Amino acid sequence: MTRDCEMKTPFIQKLLYVVTDCSPGNHKKTLFMVGETGNNDYTSALFQGRPVEELKHKLMPRIVQSIMDAVRKVISIGAERIIVPGQFPLGCFPVYLTEFPSNSTTAYNKHKCLIALNDLAEAHNNYLQHAISTLQTQKPNTKIVYGDYYNAFEWLLNNAPHLGLDAESTLKACCGTGGKYNLNSTQRCGSPSVPVCPDPDRHISWDGVHLTQKANRLIATWLVADFLPMIDCKK
Repeated sequence: MTRDCEMKTPFIQKLLYVVTDCSPGNHKKTLFMVGETGNNDYTSALFQGRPVEELKHKLMPRIVQSIMDAVRKVISIGAERIIVPGQFPLGCFPVYLTEFPSNSTTAYNKHKCLIALNDLAEAHNNYLQHAISTLQTQKPNTKIVYGDYYNAFEWLLNNAPHLGLDAESTLKACCGTGGKYNLNSTQRCGSPSVPVCPDPDRHISWDGVHLTQKANRLIATWLVADFLPMIDCKK
C-alpha cells in the first residue's frame, strides 16, 4: 500500500489493500455505494422501547452525520460517483410488524404496513437527502446521488403480481414459522424446526429481516434505472 492508503480508516485500508496505487485519480471511474446505514441503530432503539419521536430528534441526526462522514472519507480518496442509500419502509418488514402490532386499523397503511415506522424511515430519508444536497454544493465535481430504497420497495408492493411475487405473502417471511407474518422471535430462520417456503422467489422477505434474492434483484434493477441517469457515466 502507498502512504496515501495508510492514512485511511481501518475499513478503507482493507477496502484498498489490493490496490497498488491509491492516488485520488485512481478512483475516478469507480462507483462507491455508502450504506445502507442506520437500520441496526433504529432497530436496537425501537426494541429497547424508545419512542419514534425521540429517535427522530436524538438518534437520527447522529446516524446521518455518520453516513455523511463516511461519504467525505470516500471523497477524500478520490471518489467522484457515490450512491448513498436511504432506509426501506421499516413498517413493512415482518420483524417490526410482529414486534409492534396494533389493534387500531388506522395504525396501518393501504399495504398493511405500520405507518409510524414508515414515517420514521421517511423522516430519515428526508434528513439524509438534505445532507446530501448540502454536501453536493460543497463538492460540485463529485456526483453524490441518493439511493431511493424506500420507493424501490414500494414499487415491489404495488406491482407484486406482475413481478412474479405472491401478493398474499408480501409481508410474510419465507423462512419462519407461526403468527400472522410467519415469524416467531424464539424460533428464527436457521433453527432445525423452522421451515422454508416452497418458492422463495415468490416472497419479498426471506427471514423477516432480510430480503430474498429475488427481491434484492428486483430492487437493484429499479435502483440502477433510477440513479444511472444522474451519475454521469460518460465522464
